Amino acid sequence: MLKYTEDHEWLRADGDEIVVGITPHASEQLGDVVFIELPEVGREVEAGEEIVVIESVKAASDIVAPIAGVITAVNEALADAPGDVNEDALAAWFFRIKPAEGVTLDGFLDDAAYQALVG
Repeated sequence: MLKYTEDHEWLRADGDEIVVGITPHASEQLGDVVFIELPEVGREVEAGEEIVVIESVKAASDIVAPIAGVITAVNEALADAPGDVNEDALAAWFFRIKPAEGVTLDGFLDDAAYQALVG
């Protein structure tokens, strides 16, 4: 089950890790994505910390860590094919993060709340 942030990121629990990407709405707003800089595996991050740079033909944006934890994997394929985000934003994950102790997905938006946010 997906959860969402107000910054248009999606989160999916997978075992003891969280998989993170951007929503189709964010992908549409960005336009054609031409470059993605991913965080380093093993990096410890705090919630709200800028960890991904994404550039499109329209703008450059930063993606922040939705939760505190340690980056356990990145989607290297996006470095070579950043346009995959435009093809299927829900499949084109950016990174996996092992949450810091006590961090949960409670408090993030469910599908209905996110749809209400983007109208």
